[in-house]
Amino acid sequence: MKSLSTTRMSSKGQVVIPEEIRKALNLGEGNQFVVLGEKDVIILKIVSPPSMKDFDHLIHQARLEAKKVGLKQSSIPKLLKKVRKEK
Repeated sequence: MKSLSTTRMSSKGQVVIPEEIRKALNLGEGNQFVVLGEKDVIILKIVSPPSMKDFDHLIHQARLEAKKVGLKQSSIPKLLKKVRKEK
């Protein structure tokens, strides 16, 4: 990003991200950030929820492992009930 801007903090601790940066990063209301701070540096990192496609590999692996141990979908409610009682 080639943009450089300044901003100020409000009395409520709010900081406005300049419009040109919001547009360049396609930011809008509701975007979430991780905030890192050390000495005189503050970094905002956009938090993006993963898509279901991102989970396809994990779901595939989980199904393979369940099949290996003989776990059936119909047995999951009973197993959950058992595990929750043990806690």
